[in-house]
Formats: sequence, structure tokens, C-alpha cells
Amino acid sequence: MKRVAVFCGSSSGDKKSYLDGARELGYWLADHHIELVYGGASVGIMGACADAALENGGKVIGVIPELLQQREIAHPRLSQLHVVHSMHERKAKMMELSDGFIALPGGTGTMEEIFEALTWGQIGLHKKPCAFYNIDGYYDLLAAFADKMVESHFLSQENREKIIIADSIDSISRQFESYSPLKIKTYN
Repeated sequence: MKRVAVFCGSSSGDKKSYLDGARELGYWLADHHIELVYGGASVGIMGACADAALENGGKVIGVIPELLQQREIAHPRLSQLHVVHSMHERKAKMMELSDGFIALPGGTGTMEEIFEALTWGQIGLHKKPCAFYNIDGYYDLLAAFADKMVESHFLSQENREKIIIADSIDSISRQFESYSPLKIKTYN
């Protein structure tokens, strides 16, 4: 794996552990010579992850829409910065550049990004793994909701098992290494 997209909040959240986990992931990616692709901001969890990767000698690629760049939150020290026209172009570019996807804690934007990556995998637009880094149980309710989707027959058990929700970076890494693509949904 050469590049991983990290979807995360431009806010810091209410727990120090969220920032610590973002930094840990940034350091880990740099240590393993995996380039970080992310939303390009200098603030919140996004900024913490990027700063950690850069401090550890990693390559960091930002993808930011013009609107957010104009608000002067673009990270000034990135290895590369792609400026795009829209949020949709941002997601498409991040997915194009990356070999896998990790969601750190975040809000609706983070959820929308990682769920679009999951959906694209399910319909066969890519064959890349998606993971939720479950820092301090942040994604526990999401795991329960995914199980409810299976119970209600809106998600297959096989595809539920491909949704990686893990409490450690090492666990995410192991599951990325052994990942096989989501089963493409067919309609009979």
C-alpha cells in the first residue's frame, strides 16, 4: 500500500484521545512509508494527522476545494496540494490517489466521505479497503448500526465483515493486508 486517504474532522473533538490518535496515525503512516492523502486543512484532527506525518518525514498530499482554501485553512507545509472546484471533486480525487481509506473521528462530512468510499466499493468502482479507527469507542454505535443493517437485510453479512472497525492501527493494517474486495451487489 503506497497511499492511504484519511477522512477526519476539521474540529478537534471533545477528547484529547482523538487528537492523539490522529497524530499516532500520521506518525505510523510516515514510519511505514505510506503517503497520507487527506482534506488539506491545517486545523482540527486533519491538521494533527498531517503535522505528525510531516514531522516524521512522511509525504502528505492535501486535496482541498477552492471555497475552503479561500478561508485560509489550507495547510502551508504539504508535500503536494491539489485545489479542486467542489467537495465532490475532492472525494473523487482522494479516492483516485489512494489505495485504502481510514475514517478518524469526525462529523457528517467524515461520514459522507467514508460511506461514499464504501458504496463505490460495493458497486465495483474500486477494490480498496475502508476502515473506521475506533478511538475511545467513537464508532461503537456505528458498528451496532451496521449489524442492524444486516439484521434488516439492507447489508449482506459478507459485506458487513468487510467494514473494518478497529481500535488500533495495527489491527487496521493487518485487515488491509488480508483484504478482499466487497461483493458487488447484483439485482435478481
